[in-house]
Amino acid sequence: MKQYEAVIETLDKLGGVATLGDLNSEVFKIQECEWKTKTPFASIRRIVQQTKGIYKIKPGLYGLEKYRKQNEERGIIPETEKNKDSEIQRSFNHAYYQGLLVIIGNLRNLKTFIPNQDKNKKFYDGKTLQELSTLKKLPNYSYPALINRSAMIDTIWFNERNMPHSFFEIEHSTDIQNSLLKFNDLQDFYVRMAIVADTKRKSEFETKLSYHAFDELRLNKRVSFLSYEALVKQYEMEIEKQSLDFIL
Repeated sequence: MKQYEAVIETLDKLGGVATLGDLNSEVFKIQECEWKTKTPFASIRRIVQQTKGIYKIKPGLYGLEKYRKQNEERGIIPETEKNKDSEIQRSFNHAYYQGLLVIIGNLRNLKTFIPNQDKNKKFYDGKTLQELSTLKKLPNYSYPALINRSAMIDTIWFNERNMPHSFFEIEHSTDIQNSLLKFNDLQDFYVRMAIVADTKRKSEFETKLSYHAFDELRLNKRVSFLSYEALVKQYEMEIEKQSLDFIL
């Protein structure tokens, strides 16, 4: 069996849609195909980008053409300039990138939390975000007012002491300033904070962060910008690391 055939067969087994990470985890189970390369993950990436019958849905997520109709009926629709601000696209984008953040946190042995308003949203594979995350409710890590303030943050990673490790706010089309206000209120915690958005919104992020109200966040370099593409690359790196026998 040729490598591209193995990728297509794996995509088929996974229901016609999969991330590069999931393909990397599953494709090598096909014993009829040999991968005589030192960089099999790079080969998978090349195959999904160049093989007829496979189409890109969004960064890191690919589908089989024969499943396109079924995928779109599930709300898994390739993003275009015309539909990028549609409700179905905004909802899917938000859940997709939340899911990637949760999976990365889980792989790093951190506890992961999704707010109540998003817990029933579905990742691309049909699992709810609540099923992917490890925490059902926020730990009582501080005063009630501060816990309540963090309860609406899109994704939170906690360490083994149940203290917040990282706050992530996903901004597809909503006002970045609202997320910065949350971070501003929670800045006394020793925690990483990141705005996750399309790279085109980085200049908007920098403009909002330059407001005097956010001087402490800016001057102390408390908030970072993470593009969708960079998030997907880090997700893929975490998946690839799982196949290594020893990690430095």
